[in-house]
Amino acid sequence: MEKLITFAVPCYNSAEYMRHCIDTLLTAGEEAQIVLVDDGSTKDNTAEIADEYAAKYPSIVEVVHKENGGHGSGVNTGIARAKGLYYKVVDSDDWLNPKELSVFMERVRKDVAAGKQIDLYLANFVYEKPSANARHPRRYKKNFPVEKMFGWKHIRPFLFSNVVIMHSMYYRTQVLRNSGLRLPEHTFYVDNIFAFQPLPHVSTMYYMNIDLYEYYIGRDDQSVSEQNITKRYRQQMRVTDLMLRAYRYEQIRSFEPRLRRYMLHDINVLMCLTLMFSSNGPKEEIPERKAAVRDMWERLKRDDKKMYSFMRHRSYIACICWMPFRVQRFITRMFYKFYKKVLKCS
Repeated sequence: MEKLITFAVPCYNSAEYMRHCIDTLLTAGEEAQIVLVDDGSTKDNTAEIADEYAAKYPSIVEVVHKENGGHGSGVNTGIARAKGLYYKVVDSDDWLNPKELSVFMERVRKDVAAGKQIDLYLANFVYEKPSANARHPRRYKKNFPVEKMFGWKHIRPFLFSNVVIMHSMYYRTQVLRNSGLRLPEHTFYVDNIFAFQPLPHVSTMYYMNIDLYEYYIGRDDQSVSEQNITKRYRQQMRVTDLMLRAYRYEQIRSFEPRLRRYMLHDINVLMCLTLMFSSNGPKEEIPERKAAVRDMWERLKRDDKKMYSFMRHRSYIACICWMPFRVQRFITRMFYKFYKKVLKCS
């Protein structure tokens, strides 16, 4: 049977929660391929659980055991092994809503049967924080036409921090391969690259207003916790550097106007986050962090002067770029506190 979709599940010491994730994906049946990437797990029986599922569902589940390479390495491995027409990354502590997954699969099935080539399906995701009894859906009905095929000229502007992230995206596998996407290893926050670099290779999209992806938050060891992002600010900088260099400013300017607007908006949001987590941290690290931010700007100025000029003078963050470092710390800190209060997610 032809596989409609490949679910890649990077797993690293995930025994505590990976079963729930896999069980929800199995509801897609034989039209799905599930690639469990054991990324060098050593502290628990992740590898054994993965092998157990592969033995029980040999026509659906396959396992890759590999040396630790980080989340990006797991995504790369999944793309290389993908047999499905579409490709979806599902983190091992997250899951898909089985009811909505059935709706999604039926939509893809109908479109494929009708000969429609959708490059990117989009759906909502939900921040789930059980410890706070908090559930916050991120929906895109204000940005995309609902339940119809569309192109970039049909999207509406994204405002503030709202962007499309990996959890909302279901790429046609060949689009990812055509884009040359290869995420860096041993690097956090590479999902930002996944949600950005392939976009110029996307022509047709379809948005379903369903809460499909359940994004678990609340564990202290998560990479997205405030403590870890602040500590790993250089990782955030590295991802920002890579995104800024994926396309030169002149290339982005040549794209369809609304694609261009969205990509520059996405870079703005990421740069804002980078400044936020780089400028905050222990007081004794302030000189080091200040120097790292300065070096980041110098690299951009050297490599792409037009992008540097845009970011410093015409972007959303231009107003804070020139402020003293201590003022940047204060403003970005206040913004993040507001963000946490709204989402109840950190």
